[in-house]
Amino acid sequence: MAEKVNEKNITVNRKARHEYNILQTWEAGIVLVGTEVKSLRQGKANLVDSYAKLIDGEVWLINLHISEYTQGNINNHEPKRDRKLLLRKSEIRKLIGKTKEKGLTLVPLRLYFKNGKVKVELALAKGKKVYDKRKDIAKRDFQREQERRIKY
Repeated sequence: MAEKVNEKNITVNRKARHEYNILQTWEAGIVLVGTEVKSLRQGKANLVDSYAKLIDGEVWLINLHISEYTQGNINNHEPKRDRKLLLRKSEIRKLIGKTKEKGLTLVPLRLYFKNGKVKVELALAKGKKVYDKRKDIAKRDFQREQERRIKY
């Protein structure tokens, strides 16, 4: 019997798919404090300039902005603090090897709830050149034009 998976997106990093070629993705847990989870339930997060970094054999999410919880007190969290990601040791070893390659980086694609837990979809990505971005835009425009023609 298949287990029912309940997923709800909190935020998506749309800029990432435009700026990078996605090579591989992983699902990672994230270490949070209580007010951060409450703020995420309200959808107050921003992934735009965030990235992941390997520090001392651990993966950390840098620059993720989670707004302060409005009903929080003096113990509210810091919005842009570094947050530890939870991955298996074997996955971290693979990431260490792959991020040493030139031009590869770890980028969060989306933040979501899965069965009540906050998860991050982390991608190994290579930056696109300007001409690659132009080619993608031209391809997308061509597909839209074709779909319009099919409708009429």
